[in-house]
Amino acid sequence: MKFLQTLLPIAVATSFCTPLLAQTTWPDKPVRIVVPYAAGGTTDFAARQVAQKLTEQTGQSFFVENKTGASGTIGSNFVAKAAPDGNTLLTNDTTYAMLPAIFKKLPWDHASDLIPVTTLAITPVVLVVPAQSPFKTVADLIAHAKSHPGQLNFGSGGAGSSTHLAGEVFKKEAHVFMTHIPYKGAGDAMLALMGNQVDVLITASPTAIPVVKGGKVRALATTGDKRLAGLPGVPTFKEAGLAGFTVVNWFGLAAPKGTPTGVVQKLQQEVAKAMTDPALQERFSQQGAQPGGLPSTEFAALVKKEVAAWSAIAQSAGVKPE
Repeated sequence: MKFLQTLLPIAVATSFCTPLLAQTTWPDKPVRIVVPYAAGGTTDFAARQVAQKLTEQTGQSFFVENKTGASGTIGSNFVAKAAPDGNTLLTNDTTYAMLPAIFKKLPWDHASDLIPVTTLAITPVVLVVPAQSPFKTVADLIAHAKSHPGQLNFGSGGAGSSTHLAGEVFKKEAHVFMTHIPYKGAGDAMLALMGNQVDVLITASPTAIPVVKGGKVRALATTGDKRLAGLPGVPTFKEAGLAGFTVVNWFGLAAPKGTPTGVVQKLQQEVAKAMTDPALQERFSQQGAQPGGLPSTEFAALVKKEVAAWSAIAQSAGVKPE
């Protein structure tokens, strides 16, 4: 199944049942941004970049706290159950849209307990192998996997995570079998790859680019219509002969249900403002990321569409809810 690489404005009516809070009263104390994965991954990167800019813009501290475990459900549930005052937020990502496909029951209402606020970034993904790997091209990897079914493995940031299902999509498109090895986050999976504990990892570009440039891993291909500025020598999957692999990742902010409309609106506006900063744009660009800032209604529509798309992909890949 092909994955959309471009986002089109979508008009969706969204309502909030709490009174409008005067935008001048928030933030009036430090704001916690929960990242539901270990430090070192792209979700963590995006959250910290934006937290820094929001701190500068508002004069109030925005700080990141990592609450890891269970494919992001521990941190997500923590924020869903937090006070709806705008002082506890969630940085979610593509994996969030996959949760209904991999868990029979979640401890919060996935459809309504968290309000999509805005996107932080859209990123391509990169297929990487250990620096010492014998595979120099995607064709090399596929040929070996086909002639040695089940011998290779691929790492992920957790069962049902975006890195997991990206690996499943790759297997389907390449017609190969590889064993899945889950970790607590994309950062941990990358460390395992660097330590030759796994053979393949497909992860968001900000996670991959620094270690590729440092010579710690080798990139074989990236998604997107053109090569990444940060990895100009790495071909796209289309150039590598696997045009059907088109996965991209998104990262965004969400707030507990009941958060006042004024807070949601101001937060979205502050993030959109942060995305216009040339220094932040340059940092994102070097990591292959497209800055976010979508209006809340458009982000809500994106999440809804993603839930349906990834549920279909999970079903096609044989991933069953647990």
